[in-house]
Amino acid sequence: MNPADRRTHWRDLVERRLPEAVRPDWPVRLDHCFARILLDNACGGPWRDHTRPPAHATMPLGQLEIAIALGEAVLAGRADLALLNRRSLAWRGKIAAAPVPEALRDGDLTLRRWRPEDTAPFAALNADPAVMAHFPRPRTEAESAAEAGLCDRRFVADGFGPWALEHAGRFIGFAGPMRILRPLPFPGGDRPGTTVELAWRLAREAWGHGFATRAARLALADLAGRCRIRSVVAFTAVGNDRSRAVMERLGLRPAGTFPHPAVPEGPLRVHVLYRLDCADREEAA
Repeated sequence: MNPADRRTHWRDLVERRLPEAVRPDWPVRLDHCFARILLDNACGGPWRDHTRPPAHATMPLGQLEIAIALGEAVLAGRADLALLNRRSLAWRGKIAAAPVPEALRDGDLTLRRWRPEDTAPFAALNADPAVMAHFPRPRTEAESAAEAGLCDRRFVADGFGPWALEHAGRFIGFAGPMRILRPLPFPGGDRPGTTVELAWRLAREAWGHGFATRAARLALADLAGRCRIRSVVAFTAVGNDRSRAVMERLGLRPAGTFPHPAVPEGPLRVHVLYRLDCADREEAA
């Protein structure tokens, strides 16, 4: 479909198809409520903070595609509309956000919420070709600022997210869990919102010190103990041996490969998937 057709598809989805399919367990039934929930989750916050109305005409097509995919998943019974609604309401201050620890610490390594002063070193990290070698391209300053904001807003929506990492008083990257909101082609990945990804990205000068493994292990313990989420996935481009080694040190197990839909055709598109289920690991111990 061309862009105009996709925007028409969006309007039909929220104005007709979802209201006609209302189920007793759905928290909303009006078209503007469906639009609010899907758009907020596609943007990672109140959608009017990201684009001007009307969203069907002004929202970047990539974000609108995420909202469409979420709506189609709701219709198919593969996405929890109540969960998506709670995330939207938390961002809008309509319900209380889950309490989040001020920080997690492991000796000289601190996992904390994001601060405005993290934006510049995060942009430098994302502009480093070595750090971004397994991504389609480095990030711009604007893209880095948007990503940092999204990382922190995940804590408001879910009570967990990718923590900012600090060592010796310096920001060195991030590590932590995040809900996958874009459908991905692997078992569980087709149920947006239900699968949690463990991710990290560190500045080049922080490599080789074990920070990623230590931070991810601390984040996993918090996720299991405080949030009661005990299963995660992690994935990366097949050739990213450094990240794959971290996954294996954490006890994640390979679970096949998949073509990442957000990555263009080429050597980076095929990703390897790893899984960790803490309950299974404890039973086997």
